[in-house]
Amino acid sequence: MQKNSQSLSKPNLPAVLPAVLCTLLWGSAFPFIKLGYQAFDISGPFSQILFAGLRFALAGLLVILFQSVRQKKFCVPARGSRLAVLRLGLVMTAAQYLLFYLGLAHTTGVRGSIIQGTGTFLTVILAHFFLRGNDRITVSKAAGCFVGFAGVVLVNLDGAGGSFSFQGEGLMFLATAMFSVGSILSKTVTETVEPFCAAGWQLFSGGLVLTIIGLFGGGKLTPSGVACWGIFLYLALLSSIAFTIWTVLLQRFPAGQIAAYNFLTPVFGVLLSALMLRESLSGWKTAVALVLVCAGILLVSRVPHKQNQ
Repeated sequence: MQKNSQSLSKPNLPAVLPAVLCTLLWGSAFPFIKLGYQAFDISGPFSQILFAGLRFALAGLLVILFQSVRQKKFCVPARGSRLAVLRLGLVMTAAQYLLFYLGLAHTTGVRGSIIQGTGTFLTVILAHFFLRGNDRITVSKAAGCFVGFAGVVLVNLDGAGGSFSFQGEGLMFLATAMFSVGSILSKTVTETVEPFCAAGWQLFSGGLVLTIIGLFGGGKLTPSGVACWGIFLYLALLSSIAFTIWTVLLQRFPAGQIAAYNFLTPVFGVLLSALMLRESLSGWKTAVALVLVCAGILLVSRVPHKQNQ
């Protein structure tokens, strides 16, 4: 007798810890970036873009160096894949963070966090239409997206008012869209390019573009001591580690399933900002939001389990 092929298995456990680590690292970037702005006396969007560009360029170089030592030869994509990797860098690093920093200058961090959480919806939708296999939208995935997003909105409710502007919220949404599009591109790029190599060169190329934009815009950094370089190195390391792991996960698992973990990034950002910068939490809202986010991840990461006849 044939059993129901649509019954659901447990969440895809091999993806859980690496994906949570990525979101923890990305969440820690919020307080460390603020600390970096203070340490380097950064003001103005072009100085922020320059700071981001140098950070991502160094992150890319670290990944390229690591992979070159690991495979005992210089890490470089095959000639036929270089354009695809460059395109990925322009979308996932350069375009995303250019729009992010310019948009953040015209909106609040709270509203930016809420908008950032919508990226999971977009990734799941894009994966449904542009990727094959297990990236189809299901009732479980749709429910998980709504539950997880509800958690992100709840933890950011205080101070979320204000009117919409394209220079602020509009650019922030476009930045989120760039990350979602980049996730889809990354999955196709890693079909022909080794994930470490793809991550390294997309970070370096995107960071180089941001650095050039920052310099031409008159951006500048004024380091205040040894501690500021420690902050800068940590930001570069977290980017190299998180983007590399994320690229590997996108290669091995459905993009829509991995995207669900993005809900954790703003939650970690809120918790770590409260701990490190002494920013206020929302009391009970944070605990409820964490439950909703975890429930959303469980729903989206559950995969169809095909049982034998």
